[in-house]
Amino acid sequence: MAEILAVGEAMEPALALLLGGDVVAIPTETVYGLAGDATNGIGVARIFEAKGRPRFNPLIAHVADMAMAERIASFDPLSRKLALAFWPGPLTLVLPQRPGNGIHPLVTAGLDTIAVRMPRGFGGDLIARLGRPLAAPSANSSGKISATTAQAVAADLGGRIKLVVDGGATPVGLESTIVKAEGERLRLLRPGGIAADEIEAAIRMELQRGGTAGVEAPGMLASHYAPGAAVRLNAGTVGEGEALLAFGDHRAEGWRGATAFLNLSLSGDLSEAASNLFAYMQDLDRSGARIIAVEPIPFDGLGEAINDRLSRAAAPRDNAQPTT
Repeated sequence: MAEILAVGEAMEPALALLLGGDVVAIPTETVYGLAGDATNGIGVARIFEAKGRPRFNPLIAHVADMAMAERIASFDPLSRKLALAFWPGPLTLVLPQRPGNGIHPLVTAGLDTIAVRMPRGFGGDLIARLGRPLAAPSANSSGKISATTAQAVAADLGGRIKLVVDGGATPVGLESTIVKAEGERLRLLRPGGIAADEIEAAIRMELQRGGTAGVEAPGMLASHYAPGAAVRLNAGTVGEGEALLAFGDHRAEGWRGATAFLNLSLSGDLSEAASNLFAYMQDLDRSGARIIAVEPIPFDGLGEAINDRLSRAAAPRDNAQPTT
């Protein structure tokens, strides 16, 4: 089983594993990530192996600073403005790769673009010490619920990895927002930990949605973030044997009969709901219910990202295809 070490004692063991071509589960401000040296093909392959992740699904390259980001990707003025406004933080930019950047092709799944993010805290410090970008998708089995605690990582991947760095519960609780500049326009590829309206305010333009052709960035598979139980959205009633994931102070009919009950935010706070989402879905999944009914959640602000994750969790899971 994986060893769990607090951030204060994990730096040297984590570096040793990464330098040896192995992987490490690390805390970030969004969710826990399964990190490997993005320039080392063996390390990157071990990420895919540990997660059971499809090889056509690209990874995010995490950097310590702008100098490192500019060594691997080319920045247009719009993307640079966003990086200066939101990095370090939960924003990922999809950018053209620089030729000869040393990033292993498995990271980009053969695309000529690369997804880049600058994390806060332990992850950023680890990358700076390593001196190379880290590829780090969420630290969970592919398609399953993302982990927001070290214990959740160990319960899922503990038999497949050697070290989990414990930084406590992640504060954001949702993966990063992913955007891509296309000329003078900016397209939202995945809503996430920064609300779209915050980005629009920073750049003073509207984010474009839709128009994607296949998988351009992580988190774009139709079925993703899924518990073992089925997920039923916008529930106005609770059926027999169903667990209920609630939101706000207005309950679905029959809620008292739910086999398990958790409220993402009694006050209707979307930031609180985002922080609780994955942990609460895991808790309800462990209740033994066959179905998790989810009360309606508004789409404004972080609600867009919450609904995105829930819709992918509820999607059909057989022969899942990339979203288009």
